[in-house]
Amino acid sequence: MFNLHTKYQIGSFEIRINWLVATCVAITTATFANLGLWQLDRAAEKVETQRILELELEQNAGAIEDIPIGHIHPANPEMRNRHVQLTGEYVNERTILVLAEFFGDQIGYGVVTPLRLASNNSLVLVHRGWTTGMLPPDMPPLLRPVEGPVKVAGQIFVPPENTRAFASKINASEWPLRVRNLEIDIISEIINEPIFPFEVRLTADQPGALVRHWPAVNPDVNQNLFYAVQWFSFGLLLIFVALLSSSNLWQLLKGPERE
Repeated sequence: MFNLHTKYQIGSFEIRINWLVATCVAITTATFANLGLWQLDRAAEKVETQRILELELEQNAGAIEDIPIGHIHPANPEMRNRHVQLTGEYVNERTILVLAEFFGDQIGYGVVTPLRLASNNSLVLVHRGWTTGMLPPDMPPLLRPVEGPVKVAGQIFVPPENTRAFASKINASEWPLRVRNLEIDIISEIINEPIFPFEVRLTADQPGALVRHWPAVNPDVNQNLFYAVQWFSFGLLLIFVALLSSSNLWQLLKGPERE
């Protein structure tokens, strides 16, 4: 007859195994692990689906001035990460530096330069990327201005609804402007011209592009990752509780009792 209870001892460590309980623990732990892996697979599928969509949108990008005026608002899902083409010239003397943007563990600036569209003479703020702020005191940031007509591709960036912005103290008499946040309405007042209401972030290998420190693909996988960690944690916790309840591990961890 099969004995459901087995006792093992390794040095001072003792464990008593009830094979029926151990089987249930193993099955439950494997279930938790599979649920965690499933959530990771869902996150990977989202990333891949978004990547394919981004490639399709990039190949079919139209001119930014072709977007109907009624579509240009944050609530329109088509505006988020929409690929667009811009033809015109950078207004290099009106470049804006967004303070305290990071690339890896290095602090620097986000470099935003208005681009004047050739078709209608309107302005679009083009985020060209990151440049280092770790420079000698008297050395200006490396901006790499681009002269003459250009044709660039980029993505419209719509900030998340819960973005918390801190008002900038802007010295409008000194260019490039230094701002904490890209407050387009305030910049429009300073330049004294209407501006397209969203920034456009350059895609790779475009004229004027610096270090692209934002993700090209940004699907919402945070919930999947949270659930994956949660399921893995449940599995580890179950193993730990089962080990404590069936062994003298807790007594060994506490050490010998003092009289």
